[in-house]
Amino acid sequence: MRIDILTLFPATMSMFFEESILARAQKKGLAEIVLHDLHDYSLTRYGSVDDYPYGGGAGMVMCVEPLANCIEELQSQRRYDEVIYTAPDGQQLSQPLSNTLSLKQNLMILCGHYKGVDERIREHFITMEISIGDYVLSGGELAAAVISDAVVRLIPGVLGDEQSALSDSFQDGLVAPPEYTRPVDFRGWRVPDVLLSGDHKKIAQWRYDQAVERTRQRRPNMLDD
Repeated sequence: MRIDILTLFPATMSMFFEESILARAQKKGLAEIVLHDLHDYSLTRYGSVDDYPYGGGAGMVMCVEPLANCIEELQSQRRYDEVIYTAPDGQQLSQPLSNTLSLKQNLMILCGHYKGVDERIREHFITMEISIGDYVLSGGELAAAVISDAVVRLIPGVLGDEQSALSDSFQDGLVAPPEYTRPVDFRGWRVPDVLLSGDHKKIAQWRYDQAVERTRQRRPNMLDD
């Protein structure tokens, strides 16, 4: 998988992709994440990519020309399955959506900034808009990093134990059950006996029951769905 990220601040993102699972995925050749500085596509000598909004109002808007130039240059090099815009009013990122995107070959992510992008970019280039929550960030870089992480970790071979991703919260419509590791007893707080029993059927049932109960307590809307 290749992910091209269009951003005004590539330096703020580079370190995120050079550590942990995302770095491992790239070293294995399972993913390639490329950052593109939108300032490089500016039409002004100062590298500006934003301007005042027509109709007045506070804030600035990312200009259509540099964004279009960058997107079209990348599209001339390869076919993209999705051109994603990180927007507060986009569809909310979810595990099913991450699963779907993990099956794609090429993704492009445009990081929003300021008051957003010229609407013509959204109308003519963007194929999917994603939000990571009902709140506003200073820029879309964090959202792009979250999307990339959620998607890349699902690619077969990225995680040391591929079954780990299949047992994550939300994969089966429930949040994950509690997990324990050594020691068995810490300050009198013991690991549940069933997890020490070696009875895999009972353990599986306990984990399912715990997941249902935790979902009922913390995300009851998931059970309604």
